[in-house]
Amino acid sequence: MIQRLDLEEYLKEFETFFARPKGYHLIGDLKKNFKYLQLLEKKEFTPPPPVENLDRELIHLKKFGILTHSQIFQFIKIVNYFKYLKSRNWEEFEEWFGKIEIPKEIEKMGEHYNSKGEVIGFPQLAEIGERIKEIEEEIRRELYRYINSRKLEHYLVDRQIHLSGGEEALLLRGGFHHILKGDIVGRSSGGFFYVVPATLKKLKEKKRALFNAREEFLYQIAKEFSQTLRKWVRFLEFINREFDKFDQLQARVFYAKAKGYQFFLPTKTRNFRLREFCHPSLRSCVPINLEWEKQVLIITGVNAGGKTMLLKSILTSAFLGKHLLPMKAREGTQIPLFREVVPIITDPQNSSQDISTFAGRIQEFSQVFKKENGLLGVDEIELGTDANEASILFKVVVEELMKKHRIVITTHHKRLASLLANNPQVELLAAVYDEKRRVPTYQFIKGTIGKSYAFETAQRYGIPFNLVTRAKREYSDDLERLDQLIERSTQLEFQLKRREAELEKRLEEVELEKARLAESRLRAEQALEREKERLQREFGEAIKEAKRALKARQEREFHRHLNRAHSLHKEARSRWEKRLEKESPSSPLRRPPKPGEQVRYRNNIGELLEIKGKWGIVEIDGKRVTLPLRDLELVTSTPKREVKIVKPKPTRADVSLDLHGLRLEEALEKVEEFLNNAVLAGFDEVVIYHGVGKGILAKGVKELLERHPLVKSFENAPPSMGGIGAKIVRL
Repeated sequence: MIQRLDLEEYLKEFETFFARPKGYHLIGDLKKNFKYLQLLEKKEFTPPPPVENLDRELIHLKKFGILTHSQIFQFIKIVNYFKYLKSRNWEEFEEWFGKIEIPKEIEKMGEHYNSKGEVIGFPQLAEIGERIKEIEEEIRRELYRYINSRKLEHYLVDRQIHLSGGEEALLLRGGFHHILKGDIVGRSSGGFFYVVPATLKKLKEKKRALFNAREEFLYQIAKEFSQTLRKWVRFLEFINREFDKFDQLQARVFYAKAKGYQFFLPTKTRNFRLREFCHPSLRSCVPINLEWEKQVLIITGVNAGGKTMLLKSILTSAFLGKHLLPMKAREGTQIPLFREVVPIITDPQNSSQDISTFAGRIQEFSQVFKKENGLLGVDEIELGTDANEASILFKVVVEELMKKHRIVITTHHKRLASLLANNPQVELLAAVYDEKRRVPTYQFIKGTIGKSYAFETAQRYGIPFNLVTRAKREYSDDLERLDQLIERSTQLEFQLKRREAELEKRLEEVELEKARLAESRLRAEQALEREKERLQREFGEAIKEAKRALKARQEREFHRHLNRAHSLHKEARSRWEKRLEKESPSSPLRRPPKPGEQVRYRNNIGELLEIKGKWGIVEIDGKRVTLPLRDLELVTSTPKREVKIVKPKPTRADVSLDLHGLRLEEALEKVEEFLNNAVLAGFDEVVIYHGVGKGILAKGVKELLERHPLVKSFENAPPSMGGIGAKIVRL
């Protein structure tokens, strides 16, 4: 099927994004995987490192085998990658990653491997490595001593140390044995000898012994690590499966980002909708837009007009959607969910098996009868047999298959198309041909049967013009007229569809403009409401300041509050006037200025004295100038209101105040109000009765009178008026 849908290159490129080779089939629930794909598209993360298939290693562990460090490191890479994913703290993946609890023993084991898979963290191993380096350095010094020896100078081919058969050696000419004793480990293409000096024999043996000791030590570690992994083999099987599952998802995400593709979740819907879909095998693509709701879709029309590619595109989109593989399509694409996608496209003729084209096709159809809920695509359904017989046969076959499957068909059989067109569950689609340019447009229109344009296509692909003309003459007049009617019908249908598309586009633009204006109006209303609330707060603050001024106990404090209130009122009014002035030029209620009104010309303000046609005489700074009326702007100013402090008249004023029975705080408030009312009433002298008692009330009243700005003086009342239990206050 992959080959029939031309998806080999697509899948080959997609598989390069896997951490290890695998198929394209996803593991798990389709909806949940789609949700994970959407989440991963928004995340920034590093793809997993390349990892080998570990099925054989898992079997080896179960049979008490010992893994090599290279094999163990493959498990460590998987564990380390899941540690990295868990460290990202993605809340959306907590349900998944939270189930992966890495054993401490395996985590500790991972600390003994570096990023290259080399074993680290063992002092004995490090010591062996250092001793090997020392011996190698000593061997190198000994070889350079021979290279710089005058006795050996005539036998040296060059002054380099060569590696031959895993041994460091010198490249010498024949006859060297008179000067140097050593072992020949190889010969060069020029006939020279690779020689290891005999003096290096002991050093080589030491190095070999150290290598053996290191290998023995590494084997013991691998044995110990394998025993640990065997204890956790169930966990390793689990994390190995989870790694494959995540690998499938991350490969899709990174491939989609690399190609600019999107994911679409298949749904249980009848509407098959493609928006700007492009088949992945096409380099230059005419995007496909398709709306298909019925059970059968029959595609007819011009040869080489894109019918087969449309068929493959429909099947491909269903296949990619079924496996959540990314595709090039626009938002709004809607793909139904099918149990299976069945392409009957290629010529099944096979001489070795004695199968003809028609017989092969019938065999493929017979297999489809056994299946359900599939998407069946048939290219050139009439292939390989008599057209008239095929029309009736395939009409019956399609009518039966459409009970179980949805079907896409391409055909040039007008009779088959017309027979099936009467069925209410059949849709027609015709490929459009450009008569003027004599080329197919690779566009399609619904509801009509298309002409094949066999003569025009033959001429376009190289058949001589005289042969095409002769064929046209021999073509039946009735059939020619039928084709002309079909062609005319197709053209009218195409023009109607194009006009409908233009009107829909204009309607969409109008709806967008309406939405934009409504949104703009809403924003303006919200801004006005915010401004109104702000002004209310500012005027409220000014009123509070004025009230504080009225309650001020000292003249200085009184004037400070009064000035603050006046300032707040002035600032609020000024800001409001500026806003009105700023918005007035764009207001639809703006009117032209009249003589005697203030106007603005650029940054200057003056008085309009007279209007003469399209010109106005304006006095600016004592000078009269003639200016175009269109450049003059009416200055709209809100008349300024003066802030007046009105002294309120008291509703009730007495010459005496009795404080008996009141608490100190309540009494002081009464005294404050009493003094204010007395001053406003014009009294010069008043009496306050506070009593004797414990002296708390008398003391509080005295302190208030001493600092009160309205009190001129005060003294105890005479015995006849209460004595020390009352105060006579002069205002």
